[in-house]
Amino acid sequence: MADVHSTSQASTAPAYFSAYDIHAYYGESYIVQGVSLNVHEGEILALLGRNGAGKTSTLRAIARLDDPMLTQGEVWLDHQPLHTMKAYQASQAGIGMVPEDRRIIQGLTVEENIQLAQIEKPIGWSIERIYDLFPRLGERRKQEGTTLSGGEQQMLAIGRALARDVKLLLLDEPYEGLAPVIVHEIEKTLHHIREQGMTTIIVEQNAVAALNLADRAVILDTGKVVFDGTAQEVLDNEQLRHEYLAI
Repeated sequence: MADVHSTSQASTAPAYFSAYDIHAYYGESYIVQGVSLNVHEGEILALLGRNGAGKTSTLRAIARLDDPMLTQGEVWLDHQPLHTMKAYQASQAGIGMVPEDRRIIQGLTVEENIQLAQIEKPIGWSIERIYDLFPRLGERRKQEGTTLSGGEQQMLAIGRALARDVKLLLLDEPYEGLAPVIVHEIEKTLHHIREQGMTTIIVEQNAVAALNLADRAVILDTGKVVFDGTAQEVLDNEQLRHEYLAI
């Protein structure tokens, strides 16, 4: 078995986001089994693992979505207890979830999808700022969102999340099904968002791409944390990558 204990020095600064010993179930299936993780403000954390390791379930539990059901543990964002909240309250508190299926609303234009996210306060980035980040969305602002290409829909899903006052951006498989040239474009966008100080957790099967973007990495295996350290440590540890990431 790989040595899964990180050799990096943990920061003594209080974490901006923390999950403590969280447990979650899909029905009777025990999916998230005591996961703890911390993310500091402005940091990008790559949450990695093989298929079925519990990555997406952990994101959904953090966002307070009903499936899976969080049954134990605490989740804190900027001193706010998310574990006591419903999903809409967690969104108002600053959670921005970009799901793998993107969930672009059928029948609405690009601009209407973004505007819908800004109906209730707190409001985040302006529409024009989002178009500055994604010029392609500005060019297609009157086009129905579901008719966009896969890459453009991913841009819209990220832009819609930023339209809220996001404190923690949760990205679930942002590169899924995208051509390499589009992946590169999304990567550049995420680097730009990082430069703006956005705190982010990214789940991504393309582990190398996620690690090249991230500051730190947490690896899950069967719902449990098996590694917590720097992204570079994972890139440098062939045994760890082979055992838990199959790369």
